[in-house]
Amino acid sequence: MSKILVTGAAGFIGFYLCKRLIDRGEKVVGIDNLNDYYDVKLKLDRLKQFEECKDFRFVKIDIAERASIDGLFSREKFDIVVNLAAQAGVRYSLLNPHAYIASNVTGFINILEGCRHNKVKHLVFASSSSVYGANTHIPFSVHHNVDHPVSLYAATKKSNELMAHTYASLYNMPCTGLRFFTVYGPWGRPDMAYFSFTRAIVEGRPIDVFNYGKMQRDFTYIDDIIEGMVRVMDKIPAPNKGWDGNSPDSATSYAPYRLYNIGNHKPVELLYFIEVLEGCLGKKAQKTLLPMQPGDVPTTYADVDDLMKDVGFKPSIPIEEGIKCFVGWYKQYYSS
Repeated sequence: MSKILVTGAAGFIGFYLCKRLIDRGEKVVGIDNLNDYYDVKLKLDRLKQFEECKDFRFVKIDIAERASIDGLFSREKFDIVVNLAAQAGVRYSLLNPHAYIASNVTGFINILEGCRHNKVKHLVFASSSSVYGANTHIPFSVHHNVDHPVSLYAATKKSNELMAHTYASLYNMPCTGLRFFTVYGPWGRPDMAYFSFTRAIVEGRPIDVFNYGKMQRDFTYIDDIIEGMVRVMDKIPAPNKGWDGNSPDSATSYAPYRLYNIGNHKPVELLYFIEVLEGCLGKKAQKTLLPMQPGDVPTTYADVDDLMKDVGFKPSIPIEEGIKCFVGWYKQYYSS
């Protein structure tokens, strides 16, 4: 049994990860600042699922609060840390950039320092498919250069990868970054398109469909994300003995550091996605077709060969099955 810290525990992915870890017998401390970026009630309802659980403890802390994080690490002595706390959202980063620096940069350095000074065995942290930015070579590979972000959110996630590598190099601290691709499912984030589309269709309101519906996203169901995460958590990265500074590989290192994509590796066009959603809801969408928004990219598509090679897993749940599960949950949750 390990003692594991999950930051962002009231969030979508954090909630599911805590459930999975508890089910397999781990002791979990979950932290979250419960901010109002989206409906706080949804976050609290996620946490209610753990009320009777003796192996889970929740602490309300903002990772940007250095003294609070230092105190938590020194008291608890975690074996593994999973950092999922972040200010999310590409579009919101155009409106409130300072929130991203506070949480995703200042907060992340506090987590790194906590791990460094308390001998954490493995730090696993959330990156994002957004780091691929202006890249057009698909599928996106963790071995590709990603130096051209198109949103501040993406830039902060790339900075997390660089910061983690620095700590892996300086302090021999094992770090693994996970680039998530458009995660969806029950208990998901209301700011995500699939969620807001569902709400609008149910309420008979039009939906804004950007890039005239031609965008493609590598939608990845939450169960696949969690399976990949848990397998990666259990695999502490080792230095790549073949790493060469003359031809540097960005996914590995001479230090104990690794990057993985976790995506369904099957991009779905937005118009088809909406068609599936309409079928599950039994109701047609009123679509307002619009051009691409600043900060968006036309396609995301994950190369998951490294994930398969190293931990023997690749996501496989099809969009038709995943959306059916989400719609079932949505109807139940919002009718109660």
